[in-house]
Amino acid sequence: MKGTFITFEGGEGSGKSTQARLLAGHLKQKGYDVIATREPGGTEIGDAIRAVLLNPEFTEMGNVTELLLLASSRAQNVHERIKPGLERGAVVICDRFIDSTLAYQGYGRKFDLKLLEALNRLATGGVTPDLTILLDLPVEVGLVRAKALDKGESKSGEGDRIEQLDIDFHRRLRQGFLELAAREPGRFKTLEITEGIEAIQDKVVEVVEEYLKGRG
Repeated sequence: MKGTFITFEGGEGSGKSTQARLLAGHLKQKGYDVIATREPGGTEIGDAIRAVLLNPEFTEMGNVTELLLLASSRAQNVHERIKPGLERGAVVICDRFIDSTLAYQGYGRKFDLKLLEALNRLATGGVTPDLTILLDLPVEVGLVRAKALDKGESKSGEGDRIEQLDIDFHRRLRQGFLELAAREPGRFKTLEITEGIEAIQDKVVEVVEEYLKGRG
């Protein structure tokens, strides 16, 4: 495909959504054709699935149900937005993608990684990121930040359905992301969140502009 596919990954409260949005705005100002999307969500169908997935009242949702809903949202996002954007030569930026499934459902929920990789291939039709930016920070810090943010998806102050999972889940999740990054150092760029939003944005822009320059 002609375009460039950039994804942001990280645990709760890592600032992925903010950095993805800032990067999209920066590249648009530079004259790039940019598509910004997210997972779960990104499409009308995906956003409806997202509302179900994150609803803290749905405490009886099974792990398999969760997994298949996530895959469904991803399949629609690839079909409707990601693949068409890449085919026309756009820079597609996605807040979460296949690595979130491996980290959350694999390391966190303890599903078999090979099963998840097969499901990802089915949902994406083989579309994979060119560059993945992993924003890493301590679990405890991230959860405090996540619950403090009012994203319109949880009004209780206790966080959404995922943020309410136990601390061990989130520790496994973080370790999973770090192991995935170590496994594919050519695709991943890990940035430790030790500074403010603007400083992290500068680092993200530097990484992305260097990558795009390398692609010509």
